[in-house]
Amino acid sequence: MPTAKDLLRFLRRQGYREKRQTGSHLILEHPTRRMLVIPVHKGDIPRGLFLQVLKDAGFSEEDYLGR
Repeated sequence: MPTAKDLLRFLRRQGYREKRQTGSHLILEHPTRRMLVIPVHKGDIPRGLFLQVLKDAGFSEEDYLGR
């Protein structure tokens, strides 16, 4: 599973930008898609949370893996 840093790198390449951060939760915005909240902690993001963030952003795991 990816880390929060890896997921943020992917989302930034897709056009998401940091709006603000409250504690360990980073809020991302996109001009045409919904806002996302990413928990920024050390280590890997749990699989369920990772997949839900991708789904909320409109991407699949295959999009993330580049397939």
